[in-house]
Amino acid sequence: MTAEFRPAPPTPVNLLTGFLGSGKTTLLQRLLGDPALANTAVLINEFGEVGLDHHLLDRIDDNVVLLKSGCLCCTVRGEVAEALQKLHSQRARNEIPWFDRVVIETTGLADPFPALSTIQSHPVLRSHFSIANVVVTVDAVNGATQLEQRLEAIRQVGAADVVVITKSDMEEAVKTEVLSAKLHRLNPAARQVIAQKAGAGEFLTDAFSGRGEDWRRDAFRATEEFGSAERHHQHGTHEDGGRGHDHHAHASVRSFSMVIEERIDWTAFGMWLSMLLNRHGDRVFRVKGILDIEGEERPVAIHGVQRLVHPPVHMSGWPDARRHSRIVFIVDGLDPARIEESFHVFNRLSDEVLGPHQTTTLRRAG
Repeated sequence: MTAEFRPAPPTPVNLLTGFLGSGKTTLLQRLLGDPALANTAVLINEFGEVGLDHHLLDRIDDNVVLLKSGCLCCTVRGEVAEALQKLHSQRARNEIPWFDRVVIETTGLADPFPALSTIQSHPVLRSHFSIANVVVTVDAVNGATQLEQRLEAIRQVGAADVVVITKSDMEEAVKTEVLSAKLHRLNPAARQVIAQKAGAGEFLTDAFSGRGEDWRRDAFRATEEFGSAERHHQHGTHEDGGRGHDHHAHASVRSFSMVIEERIDWTAFGMWLSMLLNRHGDRVFRVKGILDIEGEERPVAIHGVQRLVHPPVHMSGWPDARRHSRIVFIVDGLDPARIEESFHVFNRLSDEVLGPHQTTTLRRAG
């Protein structure tokens, strides 16, 4: 008697999205430590010419894939399909560690609807993968303003099954009740959870079973109505097979990186960054970097979102053989050359003004 052939169930895929600097990588890094997510492959999509998030995740292995520069919704939809198919093939040939789940971390400027459509409608992918749910991070400091000003933030919350409210414990945070009410008005079906209480279960729920084009169309329409109601509709939207996407929503936003070979004086760097963000914080969506600080053996990671700068964190080690500082900016309408020039001017002045041995100890690094 021949055994009945039963195809393997599709591998669940979680889409983790959220606006720039809202805490996606921090949340993912914490949740991946849960044994329930031990066999998880991660695809990271970064907006920028140099990717850092896969290094900041502090987990580099064959199951972490960095998608090339570009926004998930604009340029790398095909690359997502290729990456998933490659992971599936490598797993089948035992070339990589076994995984039973995939998390796709999108760029902070991604519209999740086209990515969802790609995975659900691709003739090969839908046989091997299925969307489990969409988890979105919303920053309690900047999230309410982003929902008023950025179409991408509205689309991300509109597609969410779970909204994780981050940074609610910071002094600068708005009242969680106010933000929560706005999120509920945009997406009443999404479950909200404070980041400190979020666990692996946020990824384990299968919310997409039975959903089809109707769900995506209704959710997309809700984001349009919310944007209109907030009087922040942006121009240039076109229909994309019923899954509209505004290619111009982040046309003025650009990413650039600075690579610095010499070691950095922490005091001078802090003064330069503070002055930059005080002057242009509204247009600096994101600054993140791995720094080679004078007097420190381990690399130091920095994160900033507009005028909010998080305490620096010592990383466990250098992500590769090259020991130099890398800083990535995502800015709106600012000239990268002028920012880089200001850094080098300040760095040159640091020895003259502060002296070679006046560097402040990096006290708050973890």
